Parts: sequence; C-alpha cells; structure tokens
Amino acid sequence: MDLLAHLPALQVVVPMLSAPLIVLLQPRGLAWAGATAAALVSFAIAVTLAIAVLNGHTLTYAMGGWPAPFGIALSVDAYSAILLLIVTGAAAAALLAAKPSIDKQIESERQPLFYSAWLLALSGLVGILVTADAFNIFVFMEISSLASYILIAGGPDRRALPAVFKYLIMGTIGATFYLIGVGMIYMMTGTLNLADMEARIGDVTDINPILVAAGFITIGLALKAAVFPLHVWVPNAYTHAPHMVTVFLAACATKVSLYVLIRFDYMVFQSKLLEHEFQFAMFAMPLAILGILIASAVAIFEGHLKRLLASSSIAQIGYILLGASLISVAGLSASAAHMFNHALAKGGLFLAVACLAYHYKDLRLDQLGGASTRMPWTCAAIVVCGLSLIGVPGTAGFISKWLLIGAALESGALGWGLIAVILVSSLMAVVYVWRIVEALYFQAPIEGDSAVSEAPIQLLIITGLVALLNIYFGLFPQIPLELANSAAALLIEGVQ
Repeated sequence: MDLLAHLPALQVVVPMLSAPLIVLLQPRGLAWAGATAAALVSFAIAVTLAIAVLNGHTLTYAMGGWPAPFGIALSVDAYSAILLLIVTGAAAAALLAAKPSIDKQIESERQPLFYSAWLLALSGLVGILVTADAFNIFVFMEISSLASYILIAGGPDRRALPAVFKYLIMGTIGATFYLIGVGMIYMMTGTLNLADMEARIGDVTDINPILVAAGFITIGLALKAAVFPLHVWVPNAYTHAPHMVTVFLAACATKVSLYVLIRFDYMVFQSKLLEHEFQFAMFAMPLAILGILIASAVAIFEGHLKRLLASSSIAQIGYILLGASLISVAGLSASAAHMFNHALAKGGLFLAVACLAYHYKDLRLDQLGGASTRMPWTCAAIVVCGLSLIGVPGTAGFISKWLLIGAALESGALGWGLIAVILVSSLMAVVYVWRIVEALYFQAPIEGDSAVSEAPIQLLIITGLVALLNIYFGLFPQIPLELANSAAALLIEGVQ
C-alpha cells in the first residue's frame, strides 16, 4: 500500500528521469530498449492505478509533503485513470513496434535524442493527467508540446518542418490563451489548486473575469485538442511525421487536451457559474457536429492514406466532444469510452500504415494496388481496425457509438437530430474505409511482382495484437466501460 501511494508521482518521474539517461545510451539498439522499458513500466503503473480506482480508491500525493492547496498535489481518479491507460498504452505499443521503422527513418546517431524526446512527451502527457494544479497543467503541456515538435520534425521528410511550424504557432496560441485564463482565475481566487479553485469561485463577487477566463481556457484547449475548426495543424503533422510518432500522437495527444477541457468546464466552471452548462453545450455541440460531418466528407475525397486517417481523427474528436456537450452521465460515459476505443482503432490503423510503408514509399491510395497479396496480415489488420472505426457490432468502436446514440435519445427531440448525424457520419466512414479496402484488395498492382513481403515480424505482431484488441474490447468492454461510467459520475457530481 505504501508503494501504491507513491504511484501517482512515479507515473511522471519514471519517464522524465529516464529521458536524460537515454541520451547516454549510444550503442545501436540500447536507446530503443531503454525507452521501451521505461514506457512499459509507465504502462504497468497506469494499469495498477486503474485497478486501484476500480476498487474504489482515489489516489492523491502531496509533492514534498506539502498538502494542497499550499503545495502541489497529484491525484488519480476514474477519468484520469482511463486516459493514463490510453497514453501509456499507446507509448508502449508504439515503442515495442518502433525499432524497425525508426531504424529505417532516423540515423542511428540521432536515435538516443529521438527516444529521449519521446519519453519527455510521455512524461508531459501523463503529468497533465495526474496533476491537480492548473499552472502545472501548463508546465506539463509545454513539456509534451516541445517534445512533440521534435518528434514530428525528426524524420527524413522535410515537409514536416512547415507542418511543425504551423503546429508550434497554433499550440503556442492555445497554451497562451490557457495561461491567460488561469492567471485571471488566480487573480480572483488566489489559488491554483483545481479543487480549491472550484470551491473559491463561488465566493467571487465579480463573476465577469471568471467568465472571460472560461472563454480563454476553453478556446485555448480547443486549439490544443484540434477541435473543428481549430484543427488545421493536424493533417500535415500526422502525415509528415515519422510513422511511429503518428501512431503515438494520433492515439492520445489531442485526447489529453480534451480531458483538460472537459474537466475544467465540468468541475470548475459549470458547478459555480450561472448558465455555463448551457453556454458550454452551445459552444461544443455545433462544433462537434460540424467536425464530424465536414471532416468525414474531407476524408471521403482524400487520396493520401495518412492524410485520410488524420481527417478521420478530427471527426472522431467531434464524437468525443458531442458526448461531453450533452451534459449527462450517459453522454460523458460515451465520450470517455470513445476516447479509449478510438485510440485502439486509430493506433492500429497507423501501425498498419507503418507496415505498408515498408513496401510502398508512396502511401497514396492509387499506389497501393496489390497490397493484399504482398501483405495479407497487414491488410487484414487494416480491415479489422477500419470496422472498429466505422462502429460495426463486435468491435470496440460499436460500443461507444451505441452509448452515444443512447445518450442522444435522452435529449428529447434534439436527440433524433444527433442520432441522424451519428448514422450519416458512420455511413461516411463506411465510404472512406471502403476506399482503403478497395485500393488494397481490388486495385490492380502498379508493379508486376506479387510476392508476399510483410513488414518485420516485430512491427507486424504489435499491429496484429492491437487489431485483435479492437475485437476483444468489442466483445468484453467491461473494464473501459466501468472506468468511463465512474468518470462520468464524477464529472456530473462536480456539476451538481
């Protein structure tokens, strides 16, 4: 039990302290092994924390022995636990599969620095999830963002440089907006601890600065989370980043910013600000619907595989935000469950893209003819993850979409319109997933050679495992659903 009490701190400390040590591991392969070991330890810690939360514990840790609000507190509840599983699981799976792909894309002498940046990005993301201090969210946000810029620009594709510059500009604006909002709240309440901030906002006589702060924080985090129409950095960043970096970031990075956005609006603002519940719904729901429909339409006409999947990610962010905008236990539960399920589906798809990149230098759909004969296992994984992305019964994606439809039904007449949006967008997903399947299975090969040439076994095994997890959690969704339901109850309790 003593070790369990220290796990919230170890969740951040393990990858953060491992990062500088990785730089010293110069012989080929050692840097990858060290980074993978640190990520696996982080994932084991996240699993242990999730089990503790499922057993009814809310874990808190006072850094330096200083209790909140005087010191910096760390806290893990059901909502942060499910996100910790997503982030550490994505980092560990991507690193386990990464070595063949990274060896192909990045020079060996630069790899220790690359893996060090990877661990810094991981420590920043998990730090955002466990800290209970608004300013430290900003600190960890900057750590993860700066490391992510290095990861995206670290590959051989020079087009990643302007993509990173756009990401840097948008990310900096978002972080600045967030910091301005936190500063205004601190000016009015005198605290940075989230729980203390929630309690003191009710005592503020002039509520206008708090309303302005809510606007700054919401827009800043929406920029970081790539909420439509603030998503313009996503397609190029995902497309031109090294393939394994795309696996990691697409599975979890925007979801962490959405986590902070939802936690702030539900547990700090909605509980104390008059009509903020309505204001949040009117801000989030239209943007979610537009993101779902427009991004899905863009994906239908996109010709490059990675850019198509990036557009799909923007639509999936819309599903998550739509669930949160319903302001109900059912909606929040669907939102949290879709975070988990989308990470499985999109992580598996981008892992399969990394496999395809071994045989196909150009990942345009019209260049992928004959892939099903050359790489049958990779193409099978794409089909399974694509079905999960659509929401076919028996896959993980179906569970969260079904929950979202159930939550929409509770909204009365409005709910029928939302269900229509969900069904139409799912049909649009059928179209763009079918375009991928058609290219892989029914398009004539560009070259005459049709021999089987799968990716290295290390990468292929992890890809297949993630694809199978989409089926497993579609048939046995109890663990993520229990965490999602607990997270939803926690957030609604904050509003009430």
